[in-house]
Amino acid sequence: MDIEELRTFVEVADAGGISPAALRLGVAKSIVSRRLARLETDLGIQLLSRTTRGAALTEAGATFRDYAARICAEIDLAKETIAPAGELRGRLRIAAPLTFGPTHFAPMLAEMARRHPQLQIQTCYSDHVVNLIAEGYDCAIRVGYLQDSNLIARRVGPVSGTTVASPEYIKAHGAPRTPDELLAHQALMQGTEPWYFMDGDKTVMVRPQGRFKADNGAALVAAAVAGLGIGWLPTMLVQEHLHSGALVAVMTRYPPPPAAAYVIRPPGQNPAKKIRILTELLIEHFDNMPGTATPAPG
Repeated sequence: MDIEELRTFVEVADAGGISPAALRLGVAKSIVSRRLARLETDLGIQLLSRTTRGAALTEAGATFRDYAARICAEIDLAKETIAPAGELRGRLRIAAPLTFGPTHFAPMLAEMARRHPQLQIQTCYSDHVVNLIAEGYDCAIRVGYLQDSNLIARRVGPVSGTTVASPEYIKAHGAPRTPDELLAHQALMQGTEPWYFMDGDKTVMVRPQGRFKADNGAALVAAAVAGLGIGWLPTMLVQEHLHSGALVAVMTRYPPPPAAAYVIRPPGQNPAKKIRILTELLIEHFDNMPGTATPAPG
């Protein structure tokens, strides 16, 4: 057996099938099938039970998967240890938010790829919070307020939010002055999430209502500019519109609580070198970015 066969088996086990594993690995399904067949032949035991729905681990496969994953991790660590200083190899699979990723994080990932030509970077941009372990990601970049989990988070920069409305909306409906007054207004929301505000040192929660909902921050910004309601939005997304006058900050005495951007990784003693380098690059980016600002829930 070889390391690629072990990696392929771990990907199939975690992805639940040959097709999604092939997509993760960036190879043809036939290559995945051949690697699995060679591995099972070498071991003399069936590791996976193939079905029309995918591939399920046999009892032996479930036991072997953990050993194989540890072997792959140890090989990666060994390669990093002996590699020339600063050189990164292999693959880095990242989940990043669609709202901020293409504009704020994609340039940093491109710079990382430029600095490390032997590194393969695969990024999925989505505002859906992915399961890093089940979906096979090395790490994720997340922005906002973190929920409790067993994942390991490293803060890379501060972010803030701003409550905004268009001049047309304010002219027609007035501007809320306190969190309680929001309940009489149309809120632009992702779902049914609460909104939080700072009243001095105290955090105040309200549950606004609204008829326009979207799971993407840019869509909510467009709705705010169109005068559909009040937006509780990342400052990075609305700054241009605030400067142009298309949006106006409201309730400035009650700002959203400070949030942050994070690099999230699965639990483990030490992060891979490529994740450490990515984290350092993002910290450098936020340190050099004037007026850093960002969001809301998620």
